[in-house]
Amino acid sequence: MNKIEIKTGSQKLIAATAFLTVIGFSLWVYQIVRGLFVSDMRNLSPWGLYITMFMFFVGLSAGGLIIATVPRVFGLKGFKPVSKIAVYLAICCTVLAGLFIVVDLGRPERMWHLLAYSNLGSPLMWDVLVIPTYLIVSTVYLWATLRAEKGKGSEASLKMLSTVALITAILVHSVTAWIFGLQIGRPFWHTSLLAPMFISSALVSGLALTLFVVLILQKVGYLQRDPESKCRMASLLGLFVLVDLFLLFCELITAAYPLGGTEFQVVKTMLTGIFAPMFWIEVLGGLLAAFLLLNTGTQKDNRLVGGASLLAILGIFFKRYQLLLGGFQFPNLTHFSITTGPVAPDAGTWWRGLQGSFIYFPSIFEWSLTIGVVSMGALLLTLGLKYLPLKPAK
Repeated sequence: MNKIEIKTGSQKLIAATAFLTVIGFSLWVYQIVRGLFVSDMRNLSPWGLYITMFMFFVGLSAGGLIIATVPRVFGLKGFKPVSKIAVYLAICCTVLAGLFIVVDLGRPERMWHLLAYSNLGSPLMWDVLVIPTYLIVSTVYLWATLRAEKGKGSEASLKMLSTVALITAILVHSVTAWIFGLQIGRPFWHTSLLAPMFISSALVSGLALTLFVVLILQKVGYLQRDPESKCRMASLLGLFVLVDLFLLFCELITAAYPLGGTEFQVVKTMLTGIFAPMFWIEVLGGLLAAFLLLNTGTQKDNRLVGGASLLAILGIFFKRYQLLLGGFQFPNLTHFSITTGPVAPDAGTWWRGLQGSFIYFPSIFEWSLTIGVVSMGALLLTLGLKYLPLKPAK
């Protein structure tokens, strides 16, 4: 593409994402006026698509920053040509993660209560503190990187900042995992492996998103083609996928081996129950993605590498979705009088879950609002690529 085509394409993308963002904001205002009842969330499934997207984008952000900082911290050969883009992607994803928290609040004007009446013993409060810190650290790191390219600042100070950013990136995903993993009343969530699994999934989704965006930017001429870096990124992503699948296998075999108890029912739900389609797409799709990414022959095909990256991202999204909603498939309330949400019409249908008492699936309204929020992230990314010096220094 020539410069005129790139400029015209970016203007159209900015206009389209801005339009969708405005629609999303309008839907959010409507939700505030009407209340969260416009969603399909109810008392037995109080978290839904919004919190799923929060977890998903926290992972995307942490993975991108880890990929950008690890080589500098340990003195390894990294992905310098795309490191600034990876950091800016992390910033955009962190903004989206925070926005989904705001969207999930029925009364966002009361957010100040989180600080005024905070409980520092709650993992939720830890997340409230660590996510803004992570956003600030990511922004400062990008600023310091841009200054270093202009000859301002020392490499030692940038390496120290990289270390802080890396620790913060690991911490932000660990804290998010502890929100779920420390809930002893939710067998679907309560596991000590959840934090390592969150970090491994973040590496998969973050690197996959970075690789996919880089391939697009190379195609439109924003970045120069770099087959060597692309193959190294693809190989690393394939290894991350295999590690993530291995941790998942460890969790499943530990829970399923007794062939009884609540933990076994959790595994049964994943393998053959309500979330089985998502689980098998995650596993089989992950194996296919790893094969395409690790095979030296398919690594040369940008379409196959890009498709494998999308497949990895989709698998992590399904993983987040089934984790969040799976926790509510085992209600810890047996007597209640308020609405529980939509009920499946036929007790024999597979989507009722083990309890057969309720189901949740995001409403069209929730999907529409989610698209609006994600469009804002796409708008921020497009504006950053257009106006910030994110291209590799020559």
